[in-house]
Amino acid sequence: MKTLGLCVAAGLSLSACATGMNGGTTDNTNQNNVVTQYPIETAMLNIYTKERSQKLVAVVGNQSASADIQVTPKGNMVFNNKPVQAAEVNTINKVNNQITNQSVAINYFTLNPLVFHGFTDSTGKYSLSNQTTTIPKMATVGASSKLITENVYSDRSMSKKIGTYNQDWSLTRDTNNTAWFCIETSGNLLLNYDSAGTSSECYKINARGDILASKVTVSQPTADGTKTVTFTNK
Repeated sequence: MKTLGLCVAAGLSLSACATGMNGGTTDNTNQNNVVTQYPIETAMLNIYTKERSQKLVAVVGNQSASADIQVTPKGNMVFNNKPVQAAEVNTINKVNNQITNQSVAINYFTLNPLVFHGFTDSTGKYSLSNQTTTIPKMATVGASSKLITENVYSDRSMSKKIGTYNQDWSLTRDTNNTAWFCIETSGNLLLNYDSAGTSSECYKINARGDILASKVTVSQPTADGTKTVTFTNK
């Protein structure tokens, strides 16, 4: 699953490129009106498969960085010889308001239940996802789980594997009626000495799985230690 692509210059070359339907009608509040459960599948559908746009900004050194992100559903397609649905993620990265990179990726998935199968992108990369667990309809605050192991190849011939990433999810409390739903992406497991960075993509959600805010934290190992940049909503 292709998560948000963020590329930052100014001495910190970071790249976070690993990746709603029915949430049910379960009563997910207790007697004190504190929401204890949230519709995880609905949140993921709202994030990765439905039409939306957002702008994330960060400060790197004395320079400003931003990412304009547009998600566009693409309808029915075929991926890896399987009928799937698809959604395009178009990301424009800027530093000091100058475009530094643009990436276009397409995530492929099926519904009922939601399963991610992989992605392709404008550089030719071809990814196959092994979704190791079922995405739950509802999850309790404090829950976390493995999600996907992603094998990324240089092109659709799959003759050269260039990355293997793990993705997990977690749900933590924000307020009595909101929570942070996060997708964590590991570094490249094929690299022994440089993990090529990790990312944490977090979304504030309500009891309906609506996306209220988001933030992306990208960490990159450098000669001087790990550097971290956090992008937040503008």
